[in-house]
Amino acid sequence: MDKSGGERPGAERVAADRGGADKGSADKPMHVVVRALSVLTHLSAYRQGLTLQQLHQQLEIPVGSMHRVMSTLEHTGFVSRSPTTKRYVLGPSAVSLGHVEDYEPFVIQPPAPLIEAERRCGESVVLTQLIDGRVVAVSIAGTKRPLRLFVRLGQEVPLHAAASARAILAYQDPAFVETLLSSYPRASFTSGTVREINRLIDHLAVVRKRGFDVCDNELDEGVWAVSAPVRVGPAGRVSTAVTVCAAWSRVADPADRADAARIVLDAAQALSREQGYDGPFDPDPTQDQLTALLTAADAAPDPFTARASFAGGERS
Repeated sequence: MDKSGGERPGAERVAADRGGADKGSADKPMHVVVRALSVLTHLSAYRQGLTLQQLHQQLEIPVGSMHRVMSTLEHTGFVSRSPTTKRYVLGPSAVSLGHVEDYEPFVIQPPAPLIEAERRCGESVVLTQLIDGRVVAVSIAGTKRPLRLFVRLGQEVPLHAAASARAILAYQDPAFVETLLSSYPRASFTSGTVREINRLIDHLAVVRKRGFDVCDNELDEGVWAVSAPVRVGPAGRVSTAVTVCAAWSRVADPADRADAARIVLDAAQALSREQGYDGPFDPDPTQDQLTALLTAADAAPDPFTARASFAGGERS
């Protein structure tokens, strides 16, 4: 204002100019967001993934900027990078976006060990991952059998009743697991579903002891599944698991279940090596040990009782 209390000359115009500048800035898209969305959209068309250099060339984004974008997307789970091929693919956070009951998601190319596991056993093979306290399906190698189990990408599995979840939870911090299970709705899916937290926590120790988990009519009647953890990096951190799901009638013979368990363990070990884990796999049961363990578990009235008997051992 001037001394007479009026507006200074041009003040209204300056304010209007500033308002226009602010409005223009608000309407202008942020380069980093645009670039991140461009990367995700572009990767959705490449199931085998792309390297950083390929993304740089195809999207014409400077290498330095591309590196920063990819680091952020990888940290938040929107992309994943293979330590072997150095290629980026859409990650679990991107996969889970938009998955609703009436939406048919695109299928991300499953890694080679999943495809090989499906070829060997002829059953659906699923890769699940722990994301923000949930375990979801992030990749699937589906069987060609007429009768097959339906699992979709982004589908959440129950923490207490799915082998694919318990094989991951067994290797998490105990306090975190107890808090997670305590706050989780532990529904009863079948007469074999175990809901008590103490029994579930005790069972996770059994999973670590034998190196894999089994779900036998606990989640769905007539369905059997076996799951093994995938280890990442030198420390062998676990947030992912490989699971074979089958109709119980196709694995009624303990020898067939032992074969499926071996296939799952082999796939999990192959993926672990791809993820930079070079340590031992202990326990790593032999075929005879797997058959004996699964036969004993089948005979037990309590689905968790006989599973504690396996003491490990070296493979022959």
